[in-house]
Amino acid sequence: MSQEKLSEFVASRATELGIPGAAVGVLFGGRETYVSHGVTSLADPSPLDENTLFPVASVSKTFTATALMRLVAEGRVDLDAPVRHYIPELRLADEQAAARITVLNLLNHTAGLDWNLIDDGKGDRSLAGLVAKLPGLPMVAPPGTRASYSQAGYNLAGRIVEKVTGQPFEQAMASLVLEPVGLTDTVYGLAEAMVRKFAVGYNRAEDGELRAARPWNAFKEGARGDNPGGGLASSVSDLLRWARFQLGDGAGVLPAADLHRMRERTVELRGSTLGDGFGVCWFLHDLDGLRGIGHGGSGNGQFAELLIVPERDFAVVSLSNLGPDGHPFNQSVVRWALEHHLGVTEKAARPLPYDEGRAQQVVGRYEIDAMNLDIAVDDARLTLAVGIKPEIRAASDEEMPPDHPAAVIGFLPGDGDEYVVTEGGLEGQRGYFSRDAHGAVTGIDIAGRLFNRATVAS
Repeated sequence: MSQEKLSEFVASRATELGIPGAAVGVLFGGRETYVSHGVTSLADPSPLDENTLFPVASVSKTFTATALMRLVAEGRVDLDAPVRHYIPELRLADEQAAARITVLNLLNHTAGLDWNLIDDGKGDRSLAGLVAKLPGLPMVAPPGTRASYSQAGYNLAGRIVEKVTGQPFEQAMASLVLEPVGLTDTVYGLAEAMVRKFAVGYNRAEDGELRAARPWNAFKEGARGDNPGGGLASSVSDLLRWARFQLGDGAGVLPAADLHRMRERTVELRGSTLGDGFGVCWFLHDLDGLRGIGHGGSGNGQFAELLIVPERDFAVVSLSNLGPDGHPFNQSVVRWALEHHLGVTEKAARPLPYDEGRAQQVVGRYEIDAMNLDIAVDDARLTLAVGIKPEIRAASDEEMPPDHPAAVIGFLPGDGDEYVVTEGGLEGQRGYFSRDAHGAVTGIDIAGRLFNRATVAS
């Protein structure tokens, strides 16, 4: 497929959604194709290119996991060992859980940890400081019983890297992964990002105006505790180089068998747009009979998506800088690339007609440590709204991404507990409601995270 056609699609979709800047890369048949649209900054515009840095948020986890797999291959880490073997000072809200959680539980999100600690800007903001604060993080499930996406789990995994190597996390990552793979534009921290071309993030305000996102993703002065789970900035060209490495034999980093072990299913995911299972970090996808591995990332006004299809030596990367519309933009780019290069067409989820009885079973508030999710009925429509808790916003001296306003969702055919979001910045996201042994709804999964039910609407 020609670069011209990809360029036409990217420009059309970005214009439709009002994306200030986007960079896309496709690897297929050994050839790399790059397309850029827009500018790095509306205030000081400069054309984007394949070397422009974007914060890649949770795509960072694939690097952390690969570094740990190198330590596994070298016999320095055991995936089945308790985390306390490497971090004996670990304490959690549940002492039994703290003793049982394994390294693999962190890497496939089955540790039972809530999403993340709230960064209050105080105290020790290093990875060691993070570990000291973990007793304050709620548990959402017993270890090993279910998957629930956790930033805190990956930051804890980063502390294992520090403990085992005796180096600061960022320095260890450079020597374990970034330098051997040749990723010269994949960096942690503002000091490295600011000397390269980078894209400013934006959020769309209620009045439609685009406002620069501050801070620039996870790069908060003095804060390193989130780097393993989301602290990298990278470019489309470096991310395609990363994809080539994942498609290869692990040369210079780890044996091919250990690299490819990351693609093997370790736990199933139910009703999730993100995939149908986890490997070691990677989300696993069934793409009309082809096996795909991927990971996305969302930060403050910045979105990233990486998908790899090993059996076809194919990869696509999409980076964009507008919240919340960067997410549907990236998803549409991935779908376009799959269809036009591999002939894979995603089948759209078709929700059932509105059912008042089913709707009333799920209305109410659900929450994780930092966010509320509200399910409500509005004019014979079931809606989902999710956002940062007001008290968290009030206590922070930094701007935060805007909330996702109420958007229509619909139940999907089947057991009646799976749903799909049909509009807004979360359009296309799928998830499901959890029930207890008596059939009462106890939680909701969205974007791989479990929100436990806090209240039932009267």
